[in-house]
Amino acid sequence: MPSDHVDRWLSPVPPALRRRRLREALAAQGIVVAPGADNGMTARLVEEAGFPAVYMTGSGVANSLTGKPDVGLLTLTETAMMARFLVEATGLPVIFDADDGYGNAINVIRTVREFDAAGASAMQIEDQVSPKRCGSIAGKEVIPAQDMVGKIQAALDARSTGPQEERMLVIARTDARGPHGLDEAIRRGRLYAAAGADMIFPDALLSAEEYARFAAEVPGPKMFNMGGYARARTTPKLPIEDVQAMGYALVIFPLASIRAGVRAQIDFLAGLRNRGTQYEIEHIAALEGHPVENWYDFSGIGTVRALEARYLDPDRIAKRYETGAGYRPVLLPE
Repeated sequence: MPSDHVDRWLSPVPPALRRRRLREALAAQGIVVAPGADNGMTARLVEEAGFPAVYMTGSGVANSLTGKPDVGLLTLTETAMMARFLVEATGLPVIFDADDGYGNAINVIRTVREFDAAGASAMQIEDQVSPKRCGSIAGKEVIPAQDMVGKIQAALDARSTGPQEERMLVIARTDARGPHGLDEAIRRGRLYAAAGADMIFPDALLSAEEYARFAAEVPGPKMFNMGGYARARTTPKLPIEDVQAMGYALVIFPLASIRAGVRAQIDFLAGLRNRGTQYEIEHIAALEGHPVENWYDFSGIGTVRALEARYLDPDRIAKRYETGAGYRPVLLPE
């Protein structure tokens, strides 16, 4: 386990530094790609894969925690808990999906403070009627645009103060395309930008042409959701360079890695059910050279061993490992 993992346990990357890095990346020429994560492990994998930011997907967290669809079942408390886990697991800027802010503008004040305290680099709120639902699914309703403006203003006022580059970004999402059409989505996008939102997020537009028009007619930085997780999609899957050329600064892949992981679990469990232990033995053999070949090391027991060596009585720790049976983590040099 690299020494930086030990340092991460002791000195996590400060929220102010993460926010500054995210703002710098968004301001630089290019586009920020942020895959989705539903827990700390996936957030860590996003970082180790070399991405510059991670997106905590509301749908993914709802699906994994409850085993149910994303229809507004999670509370602020549950989502903020997951936010803290993700921030602890990675040094990347973390962008959080805060659904509808969990109430009106007054409720948004607490929501912002909870995510701000968790170390969020950016927080997204949307203009759906509660209970909300996944943006790519029909049947959405939206609140009056002026009510959303109030939520944006409350979020901006409630976030921590300090230098602008160290403040959590407030992303305003509009779901108006489904129930009211593209013109209304553009109108709301312009209104939310005028209200001071740091970024505008048009969710579930229906074509590349619609995304291009929205980008051209709505000022300021914009976010693109590469969502749509059914074969018969309503939202397009576009090359990242095309999204960048349209004028979007951030693109998210909310459920892509999560669905890939669930597929792997389904396939493995089917093999285990059919063939039992021998199937797992063959599965382990096929993992030779893969990062998860030794799950103990992969999940970080080597970091714990290094921390034990630094802070606990060396004779006691040595005796515990010498006299106890089980996997013995390698003591890596400092």
